[in-house]
Amino acid sequence: MSRILVRIWHRYRDTKLLVKMTVGFVLGLIVALVFGQQAQVLSPIGDILLNLLQLVVIPIIMLTLIDAVNTTQSGSLVRVAFKTFAFYLLTTVAAVIISLSLGLLINPGTGLNRPENGTETPEPPSFTDQLVGVFPENFFQALTDGKILALIFVSMIIGLTLAGMRRSSDVTISDFGALLHKFVLAAKEMTFRILAGILQYAPFGVFALVASDIGSQGFDALAALGKLTGAVYAGLAAQILLIYIPLLLINRVPIGGFFRIAGEPMATAFTTQSSSGTIPVSLQATKKAGILQEVAGFVIPLGATINMDGAVIRLGASVVLAANIAGHDMSLLELGAIVLTATFVSIGTAGVPGAGLIGLTILLQQAGLPLETVALVAGVDVILGMGATMINITGDLVGAHLIDKSERRISRKHATSTTEGSPS
Repeated sequence: MSRILVRIWHRYRDTKLLVKMTVGFVLGLIVALVFGQQAQVLSPIGDILLNLLQLVVIPIIMLTLIDAVNTTQSGSLVRVAFKTFAFYLLTTVAAVIISLSLGLLINPGTGLNRPENGTETPEPPSFTDQLVGVFPENFFQALTDGKILALIFVSMIIGLTLAGMRRSSDVTISDFGALLHKFVLAAKEMTFRILAGILQYAPFGVFALVASDIGSQGFDALAALGKLTGAVYAGLAAQILLIYIPLLLINRVPIGGFFRIAGEPMATAFTTQSSSGTIPVSLQATKKAGILQEVAGFVIPLGATINMDGAVIRLGASVVLAANIAGHDMSLLELGAIVLTATFVSIGTAGVPGAGLIGLTILLQQAGLPLETVALVAGVDVILGMGATMINITGDLVGAHLIDKSERRISRKHATSTTEGSPS
């Protein structure tokens, strides 16, 4: 009997994660369809997966970023940071424009009535609060609250300080720096080994999350807002086809190879609805792709916080929904304001399930549209969140590939010029 169990375990362990996640998702859908609200009894199993992913998020972000900053030359770090912000800003603006265009074409709110009662939404943070929050007054409080931007800032400071110690002319300080760097590398390896164990449990968590979430929402809600869902998913597909794939092709990144490696983090993001929780899986994918880890260690954690292409596509379509319900035809000036607002709102949107409702509240307030629309969107929030989070992660991985290609080109040019300039 024990041999049979061992054989089953080995077969399960060696099966590709994407296959296991897909099976979990399909079984979850079946259970949601058959049992409906009763499937919520499975929610604790899904919550365990989210908790386990969040458990390793912070150490992986910090250790990866500290190592990346520590091993990157200062000039290269500034260059990578500039390219990262530029890429995320441009793709986010493109996502908003695509979303609003499709929303105006489909008009998802036509035929829907304005809800009588609103839904409670969290108080949206101000831009000033978000900016100040990047510089934590208490490191341990930032750890406890999971403030990703603050932890990224702290990790960069630690990485830069550690790099300075390792390169110090003082032998004692240099030895301390080398010792601390070894500790970071050892802790990083340990954390990734823990992640490997968590990913063996992931398909069971995916099954429970899909069954409980979709079962509780009900397929009636999806049917009632089918046009909104269609507009959002059309926007997500357009972002891949019109923005990501052309960028990959221009930079000679094989499309098939990209999606084979990106499949696991995309599936994880789709089922967990957590950009932050998918960071460890995304970093593993960049290793498989052979991406420079000093690039991936900066681009992926930052992208999970500020790159929200999927979120703004979802927001843009929801704003058009609200305008349709209110019977308001938006002017070009209003559309332009929404593009700018949605771009900046996405930067402050946390990469966790449900945070899109906060961003929608901010946009509706800015546009003077009925806040009650949030109640309607909340009805299909799970469905929209799945696709949006998957696109967020896809954008992070595209950015990592493109910036990696760019950095390698610069390295080759530098090596060539050095060779040509050396005496024969």
